[in-house]
Amino acid sequence: MHKHIILNNGLTMPIVGFGTWMLKGEAGKRAVLDALAVGYRLIDTAHMYDNEAMVGQAVAESGLRREDIFITTKLCQTRAGYELAWQGIEESLARLQTDYIDLLLIHEPYDEALDMYRALTEAYHKGIVRAIGISNFNAREYLEFIGSCDVIPTINQVECHVYYRRKELQQTLVAQGTQMQAWSPFTEGKKNIFQEPVLQAVGQKYSKTTAQIALQYLVQQGIGVIPKSSHRDRMAENLDIFDVTLTPDDMARIQQLETGKTLFGWYED
Repeated sequence: MHKHIILNNGLTMPIVGFGTWMLKGEAGKRAVLDALAVGYRLIDTAHMYDNEAMVGQAVAESGLRREDIFITTKLCQTRAGYELAWQGIEESLARLQTDYIDLLLIHEPYDEALDMYRALTEAYHKGIVRAIGISNFNAREYLEFIGSCDVIPTINQVECHVYYRRKELQQTLVAQGTQMQAWSPFTEGKKNIFQEPVLQAVGQKYSKTTAQIALQYLVQQGIGVIPKSSHRDRMAENLDIFDVTLTPDDMARIQQLETGKTLFGWYED
């Protein structure tokens, strides 16, 4: 299994990253420092999470070189517009204490998404942002969006997990050169994925946890994942998935968990 995804502009991105939604303050900083210490090299944040400054502080204190860490952030509704997006980019650079962002996404398909993307595209051409993309676009929204784009998004970060795999969306994206990345691969507790009997059974075969199998199922299909945990041992466990390959039979069993429905309710394919 590959530990990296090559984006459509040639940039290399770790396939397993660390999500920071709901992590804040000193405890949040400690979690990001722990994640970097156990080996994560992709840290995912967003304007909406109100924790970019904390992430920037952790990166600065980690002792790692900036170029060895891949930082993703996202612009939300309060920066929806061309001028506002530029303002958001400058705010993110300042809060993250960096002179470039590795991946910058538009958090949702806002009405002003194309205006925002114009600013992202300019920032990309200037080298302030190394890759640009979108988040939470369904297939129809994505196809409509790229019809007016000069730069095809490198990533569409969406809800994706064993219960809502979104294979057709991934096929649509990949056909146009966009990779899919999964937020909430553990469903944020909306389902008790850690007690899922199918995942437990497959995990026992390989001495892996249900969490590891849930991630591996996605990663093996070329989907980036950004699990979140504040426990250092779990962080390490979530990274330790590259020494096993699930068989077609394992994959077919897990595929039976598919419901075809979002657990978060605010958009459908």
